[in-house]
Amino acid sequence: MKNKYFKILMLGTIGLLPLLNCTGNFEEIDSEYNGVYDEQLLADFALLTNPLRQIQSNLQNPQNWIYQLQTNLNADMYSGFFSTATRYNGGINNTTYFMMDGWNERIMLNQLEDVNQQYKNFKLNAPKYYPGIDFSQSLAVLNISRILAAQKVSDAHGPVIYSKFETPGANGITDFDSQQDAYNHFVTDLNAAIVALQKPIGVEDKAVISKSDLVFGGNTVNWAKLANSLKLRYAIRISYADPAKAKQYAEEALASSAGLIDDTSENALVSYGKASPLFDIIYSWGDCKIGAPLMAYMNGYNDPRISLYAQPATDAGVLNQYVGVRQGVDLSPGYGSYSKAAAISANGDYFSSSNGKNKIFTAAEAWFLKAEAAVRGYAGAGDAGTNYNKGISVSLEEWGKAAGYDAYINNSTSTEAPYIDPKNHSNDILPGNPQLSTITVKWNATDSFERKLERIMTQKWIALYPDGAEAWAEQRRTGYPIIFKNVLNDSQGTISTDAMIRRIPIPSKYRNSTLNYAQAVQLLGGPDTGGTKLWWDKK
Repeated sequence: MKNKYFKILMLGTIGLLPLLNCTGNFEEIDSEYNGVYDEQLLADFALLTNPLRQIQSNLQNPQNWIYQLQTNLNADMYSGFFSTATRYNGGINNTTYFMMDGWNERIMLNQLEDVNQQYKNFKLNAPKYYPGIDFSQSLAVLNISRILAAQKVSDAHGPVIYSKFETPGANGITDFDSQQDAYNHFVTDLNAAIVALQKPIGVEDKAVISKSDLVFGGNTVNWAKLANSLKLRYAIRISYADPAKAKQYAEEALASSAGLIDDTSENALVSYGKASPLFDIIYSWGDCKIGAPLMAYMNGYNDPRISLYAQPATDAGVLNQYVGVRQGVDLSPGYGSYSKAAAISANGDYFSSSNGKNKIFTAAEAWFLKAEAAVRGYAGAGDAGTNYNKGISVSLEEWGKAAGYDAYINNSTSTEAPYIDPKNHSNDILPGNPQLSTITVKWNATDSFERKLERIMTQKWIALYPDGAEAWAEQRRTGYPIIFKNVLNDSQGTISTDAMIRRIPIPSKYRNSTLNYAQAVQLLGGPDTGGTKLWWDKK
């Protein structure tokens, strides 16, 4: 009877952990469950595994409506991957450059109140309940996850709460890092994580990672590869803003014994263990469609992945075609029966109703990063054309279309398809329009640097799907791929239609809070509007 009661108490305690951890009321927990920690709870490392699992899961919040506000109604839409047929706020909203303040606060909120809180919980619990035990590799995994969360915030807003989030000033106000400082902090912290992950691991440390790893199932070698791959990502990201450091960081990553995620078996995907948040947004609510630019490229290239990225339209005007909704147009004619987004990879449906996945980093990205590093002349990058073709190869493998590789990479004539909108022909993008790319697939070693870059970035962008945040960042950094501009612009002059949206303003929630908003604007170097470029956006 005593054992049965203990098990029931334990189940209740563990079930409460996510809520209790968010409050940080550890003394209250100690008082209520004194003695429980000394037995099963401590033995299972739940006080450490719970924060680790939560921080990974919350990189893209698993709750459908939160994910919609965190990413889908901003970066996903601006990337060209997705669009919508829903006329939110009477058709005047983020998609038409009218910044919806309440929507956009979820970008920072997720990082500050979910991810960072779990980071604090782990760092408090480890020495308090397991004194003297080395959890350096678990902490490395925690830090890599925290960096990923901060990167998304910085790539949306610019200045970010990162290095100082645990050390507010005497007045209780926390300072931001400039984006330049943040990216340097990211690399420094990734270097430390790589070192930690390449050392021998203790029994307890290994147990915590094994019980909590939603990405690699406890494989710390792959976590080291992920850290080094992210270092290469950040090196390339700052290539226009700080060429010297970009070269240094990239060459260090290319030479690192940690290696890169360069095989599809190593792809970094967070397994939700339940429905993808996009499942309801796309299939139940009908709020998310595939983007017109993505379908235009894939149709033009006869891309074998198209049926895995989207469903055929059911609208009579475009029946059975793969056709997306153009961003920033008048939606009143009704586009609800245009193509729905899909993501059916060779290893499962990323948008599954039972086991969805969040794409963090894949082998395809590593090879395209190496291709760009090669055309920039970085040591250790290898041959640009070989890397480019390998990027296509592993992307096709990711989606179960490896058989189409030879035909695809040797296509030297096909270009992006025109976009025809039978509901409103003023939205058409016809041949000769500068919004329609002329880049082909086949590598050409004699091309100019810019032409090579456009080819690399176009294929990288297709391969990044469905990671809208990373795709939007890279499109802004390079200007590639060429994507369609908004027809409607409700920004009241703060965003240029031609330059397109460059960032998301810091929402009101964080302008009057314990964060140093005035300092953030100063670090931004321009007005806090969607038209101000980020630090790395220097091309």
